[in-house]
Amino acid sequence: MAFQDNGPARGVGEKSRFTSSGRSETGRRSGDILPVHQGDMNNISTATTPDINSNDVDGNPNRGRGGRLGRLAVRPEGQSGRNGFHPFKFLAITFRSASWASRVVNILWPLVPAAIVVRYTLPDNYLAIWILSYLAMIPCANLVGFAGQELARKAPHVLGVLTEITLGSIVEIVLFTVMITRTNTDDVDYIQVIQAAILGSVLATMLLCLGLCFIAAGIKRDETHFSEVVSEAGNGLLLTAGFGLAIPTIFKHSLSSAIDSKMLEDKVVSISRSTAVLLMVAYFVFVYFQARTHHGIYDSVFEEDTERDEDKRRDHHQRRLTLTECIVGLAISIALVTIISISLVDQIPVLVRERHISDSFVGLILIPVVEKAAEHLTAVDEAWDNQMNFALTHVLGATLQTAMFNGPLVVIIGWGLDKDMNLGFEVFDLAMLILAIITVGQFLRDQKSNYLEGILCVLVYVGIAVAASYYPSPHERLDHATAGTGSSGGEGGGH
Repeated sequence: MAFQDNGPARGVGEKSRFTSSGRSETGRRSGDILPVHQGDMNNISTATTPDINSNDVDGNPNRGRGGRLGRLAVRPEGQSGRNGFHPFKFLAITFRSASWASRVVNILWPLVPAAIVVRYTLPDNYLAIWILSYLAMIPCANLVGFAGQELARKAPHVLGVLTEITLGSIVEIVLFTVMITRTNTDDVDYIQVIQAAILGSVLATMLLCLGLCFIAAGIKRDETHFSEVVSEAGNGLLLTAGFGLAIPTIFKHSLSSAIDSKMLEDKVVSISRSTAVLLMVAYFVFVYFQARTHHGIYDSVFEEDTERDEDKRRDHHQRRLTLTECIVGLAISIALVTIISISLVDQIPVLVRERHISDSFVGLILIPVVEKAAEHLTAVDEAWDNQMNFALTHVLGATLQTAMFNGPLVVIIGWGLDKDMNLGFEVFDLAMLILAIITVGQFLRDQKSNYLEGILCVLVYVGIAVAASYYPSPHERLDHATAGTGSSGGEGGGH
């Protein structure tokens, strides 16, 4: 089904009551498509029309009087009042973006063509390619997030939030997919980089982004309250995701000295694939729970956040992208993200070898920060506008999607490519994840936040980043182990 953009938005919360003549008090006929009332997904319906000659969105005549149109009405706040694609308006709206932070990020757009040009004209300048590609990824990810946000405004609340979170994770999925297709080198184990990036993405969203949200909300008010529905469900699912990710790791390290390493690796891969399927099933059940069977609970929470949005009046008068412009924006940004991702990933071996940056730091810190930039900006802007339930939903939703869908998905992709991608993480990485889940759970338990809790979350993340920068790469540990073995052998020969 397609969404129909029906022109300028009617006032938020304005209802349509039908008179005996069949015309609503807002001037619409009973056969017209009405915008979906906020917070009521049960009222989403396909529209009927008494006009046998009317056309649907694809220009195909309806069959029979009163036939149903396979399309959903656009929410009032998502209507643009335009159709099709208008290049200049598209550029003006996208450059304005949704917040001041996004507008600042858009200043980096000139780096996108610069990164592509440098990659092909100066292929030996690895550091310049890495820096330009890293910075160029930020505006590209921001466009993915903004176009997804505009598309989400056209859908019912819960469906819109899920759509926005899913589109925001495209950057991460592309990066993971590019890395799993690469062959390991003497300097870099790409599987370990992906493993670190999975947990690093969870930590960046759960600690850094959540902390920034608490700080942003705490700057303007003493305490910010949020719904128990969002915090309790998210906290329980985080514990479940952490438990699922821990199974292959604990199995691997429990038997590391008991059985042959090759046999152990095969078993860990098999367990990881089974765990990946289970985690994905759990995620789809959660989505179904949130979007279908219990959506009314979340609708009321999001409706309350919409009403207390401090920028509601300004947002209501902002220009919107059309459905076509949303799709074009997503297509352009995803294509650029793919190109930049390839350039970024190809420089990792040189970065590790020549700049002595551990691949654990690259995966755990550098990659997650840039791939989650768009989602972080969106969540922080919502927290600043006193929409903490929306912000928490973005934070927890993105975290759960990484842990229960994106991470398991790359395991399945590796399975199809005959790669031994697994969920046997480093003990350090997994320990940080479990401790972070417990810490965040404590902060969410009382359904309120302040800037102190935000600063503590950010400081914990900085501490993990510092430790990750000192964590040795696999080849460094192998060299150390080899040197130790040789030294022991020499001492033994002397006796």
